[in-house]
Amino acid sequence: MKRLNNPFVIGNYAGEHYFCDRISESNELIDNLLNNRNTVLVSERRLGKTGLICHCLEQKTIAKNYNIISFDIYATNSLQEFVYVFGKEITKKLKPKGKKLIEKFLNIFTSLRGNFKIDANTGLPSFELSIGDIVSPETTLDEIFSYLNNSDKPCIVAIDEFQQIGKYSESNVEALLRTKIQHCPNCTFIFAGSEKDMLINMFNSAAKPFYQSATFMQLGKIDSEKYKDFAIGLFEEGKKKISDDFVSLAYSKADGVTLYIQMIMNELYSATPKNAQVTQELFDYAFDTLLKKQSFVYMNILADIPIRQKELLFAIAKEDKATELTSENFIKTHGLKSASSLQASLKGLIDKRLVNKEKNCYLISDRLFRWWLLTV
Repeated sequence: MKRLNNPFVIGNYAGEHYFCDRISESNELIDNLLNNRNTVLVSERRLGKTGLICHCLEQKTIAKNYNIISFDIYATNSLQEFVYVFGKEITKKLKPKGKKLIEKFLNIFTSLRGNFKIDANTGLPSFELSIGDIVSPETTLDEIFSYLNNSDKPCIVAIDEFQQIGKYSESNVEALLRTKIQHCPNCTFIFAGSEKDMLINMFNSAAKPFYQSATFMQLGKIDSEKYKDFAIGLFEEGKKKISDDFVSLAYSKADGVTLYIQMIMNELYSATPKNAQVTQELFDYAFDTLLKKQSFVYMNILADIPIRQKELLFAIAKEDKATELTSENFIKTHGLKSASSLQASLKGLIDKRLVNKEKNCYLISDRLFRWWLLTV
């Protein structure tokens, strides 16, 4: 196994050694895949659902026996864009090899045949696809599912931020995809997403096409004790030392959100010399350095929001987990305007995904952003 200079990986999957716990969740998802159960995987953003999917798909029982297609549709706004992202991933992962398979591939994708070229030296196809090439999305979608259904091995298709299809301008996308999936027995699907209410409505409402078509899994925050063991072990491998207390402090500042814990620990590991022990001074230095590195991004976020939303954002940051936002006490304490004005500002912040509602509390979605706001 290749050792990383910094073992606290941010935003990517670097293999089992650098992946913390999630044993029960992994077993559950792998069991679903091996038994052809479509799965809805729900979690807050940045808790590690994409990492969990990557981890499961790289296990030998999966990787050797399935063709795997995994893509994110968060940035898509239409069926055309969905088909473009899906088709691009298909051609990247399932490029056929050998003359017969090339011919089969080209025969199925008649709507995109003009985008294929055969390399004269290797005999392999090259493929260039732009969004404008998807002239008839439904036709190309038919071809995609036909190709998957006739693939040499069973396929697993993982679609991240799947709730996005409910926001498309076309009204029939859910019904269209449900029909294609029903008639594609060679595929098992993972529908991952971060907007719980939308996904519950999509898969649990009797009026919706995807009603009861998949098993639900909810990913919670990573176990703090297991993360401690993981972090201490990685420090020891690098001939560095960190106590339980400082791992707990990182976990607390990140509010248990995997990405932010990893970002803090990555900076702290980098700042800790070999054969040294993490101290409060070293922790504070690493945390301040991380916030400074994020400052450019956060300044631009603030610059792009109206003043009333900005005032509410600072108020929520000060409260950390704010309740009763429209109460006279909250409004007076933070010098805000009327309750009606506050409601409009809150909606704007939620729509921008800057604020989340967690049970009866409102909090800053990016936990590091919250700490940065307290320094401004």
